[in-house]
Amino acid sequence: MSNTVGERSFSIEGIPPLEIFGVNDARLRLMTRNFPKLRLIGRGDSVKAVGDEDTLALFELRFMEVVEHCHKFGSISEADITRLMSDGPSDVNTAALADKDILVFGTGGSMIKARTPNQRKIVAEIAENDMLFAIGPAGTGKTYTAVALAVRAWKNREVKRIILTRPAVEAGESIGFLPGDMKEKLDPYLQPLYDALLDMLPPRKLAELMETKVIQIAPLGFMRGRTLDHAFVILDEAQNATDAQMRMFLTRMGNSAKFVITGDVTQVDLPRHAESGLRRAWQLFRDVKGIAFVELGKEDIVRHPLVKRIVDVYRIEDEKSDKAQG
Repeated sequence: MSNTVGERSFSIEGIPPLEIFGVNDARLRLMTRNFPKLRLIGRGDSVKAVGDEDTLALFELRFMEVVEHCHKFGSISEADITRLMSDGPSDVNTAALADKDILVFGTGGSMIKARTPNQRKIVAEIAENDMLFAIGPAGTGKTYTAVALAVRAWKNREVKRIILTRPAVEAGESIGFLPGDMKEKLDPYLQPLYDALLDMLPPRKLAELMETKVIQIAPLGFMRGRTLDHAFVILDEAQNATDAQMRMFLTRMGNSAKFVITGDVTQVDLPRHAESGLRRAWQLFRDVKGIAFVELGKEDIVRHPLVKRIVDVYRIEDEKSDKAQG
């Protein structure tokens, strides 16, 4: 082995330093158990390794696996550090990375996948089209799949920001009587979007991205007047957007943008006299090039099995009501 002493610096930009350094540099010391002749120094967004050149070359290969793990999974455990520093990636992880249905690695190493044929169709269609409407009942993973695609696009540097929006419609509850300021009143409407993101990004990373406006979550009314370039934009619960709001939203689309619109036309909470913008868009844009439509059904429901039965009962009752009115 070479006795030539050298040093190398490795960037950990985009990873919370504590994930790599550990408390009081405990994780750096853990790494040196397999490389006792190296000295590791963690500063800011980099790790410097000092030692003989041959050992540094091997350490670089192993350390890059640690960095890759953090980027893909959002975090890393001490057990993973020990494994990667001793023998590199496991066969299980290598196999997982080859799974074509994986959209993104979530927090704790969970694999966020397209789980049904129509979820896979969403993935395929958004790759070929810049705008996609995903329409179907509750529990079919429309929003979750769209958020995973947005996070993947950002991680792959295909877009610079993620924008998630919902109409703030009073579905039997009054915003005015809710406690708190406007943000506190509106946050409950946006909570499902936060929940999806927290499955895919560590809380600290999500907070950082929201603080820097890389990820933005806002009611639909806040979109007026904006041009959304280089962004992955999701309009959720779109059945509760009026025709005017839908027109406003769709015309916000800028260069290098992807738009996904999700909704359930059977759960419209608008006043009786207001037309659902999602229903009208469904009629207007079915044959427009560059816009795709994916219709999800009860076979795509990935929640509790009872949800499928509940959806069926409501569908049958709705059909009876339509016949009675007709």
